[in-house]
Amino acid sequence: MKKAFFLLVLCQVAYAQDAPKKLDTGELHEFMMANFHTESGAILPVARIEYGTYGHLNAAKDNAVLLPSHYMADSHGYEWLSGPSHALDTSQLFLITTELFGNGHSSSPSNTPEPFHGPRFPVMTIRDNVEAVHRLLTEELKITHVRAIIGFSMGAQQAFQWAVSYPTFADRIVATAGTAKTYGHGVVRLEGQIAALTADAAFKNGDYTTQPTKGLEAFGVVWTAWLFSQEWWRKELWREGAKPGTTFESVLNDFRTNFIPGADANDLILQCRTWEHHDVGTTPGFGGDTERALRSIKVPFLYMPSETDLYFPIGDARYEAAFIPGASLVPIPSLWGHTAGAGGSPADEKFLNEKIGQFLAAGK
Repeated sequence: MKKAFFLLVLCQVAYAQDAPKKLDTGELHEFMMANFHTESGAILPVARIEYGTYGHLNAAKDNAVLLPSHYMADSHGYEWLSGPSHALDTSQLFLITTELFGNGHSSSPSNTPEPFHGPRFPVMTIRDNVEAVHRLLTEELKITHVRAIIGFSMGAQQAFQWAVSYPTFADRIVATAGTAKTYGHGVVRLEGQIAALTADAAFKNGDYTTQPTKGLEAFGVVWTAWLFSQEWWRKELWREGAKPGTTFESVLNDFRTNFIPGADANDLILQCRTWEHHDVGTTPGFGGDTERALRSIKVPFLYMPSETDLYFPIGDARYEAAFIPGASLVPIPSLWGHTAGAGGSPADEKFLNEKIGQFLAAGK
């Protein structure tokens, strides 16, 4: 189940173990910020962003592409899009893959000292993440413009926010399987997953001494119900690439016990809260008007929802795309649900690379 294991978690911890590499391993870096002010009003004495780089920044510093990470992912999250025969050629481009606050590597509940350790870590918004990465690019890498920003899932949320907060920072923007706002149904889904985790008595309101295993397993099962389409399960597409003897029961048990290996419960919850709070309409200057914020987008925008995504339904994407000037809405024809937006199947990966490659080439 090599491919399915990647999709199991949509987390590169598992993917990096099993998937063939399509590009060099990249270089891992960290960017430190003193007294980072969050939208919630908290000030982190030290905030850290982990990020990866692939390829080389040219002398003019005009060949950079930003790839912001998705839920609990690390800097290897875009290997389905990068390397030989893929849309992003690392012999020509400089790729920057940033990691969200709360993933366990960047500043997170699990790795931040008191008074912000564990459940006391402040809720970080998508805008907090965008502001931190803007500082990383402009202060550390001295990059003031990028060729493209491409994001999947929570990476797509960041791509939308970049388009609104910094409307001319990128030549082109791509969002796959993610929306500009988390609507009510998405909040309810995330709250259900958090409730499954925190119902474990071992959670102790976030001040646990050992990980709440039963809660983490419940969290993984609830998450799994939304990850793929109903038809994916009916057609038993989990059999693709599976080892002999794999059964539905063994697949479900993998999701239950190995959803995101080594993940911390408070980190999982923090990134759920980041997801929940996302709305480009609450960007300063837009007064909570999401449609107005979408109308402000200035650069070519490729919007690629999955036709069967249960996290970010295609109807939400159609609604939003109508307000984006000149947006190209290109649904991904797939049964692989949310995972289609990250190349869930070989057909999805091929489709994404073709469409994104064509979109980027049109801007040259």
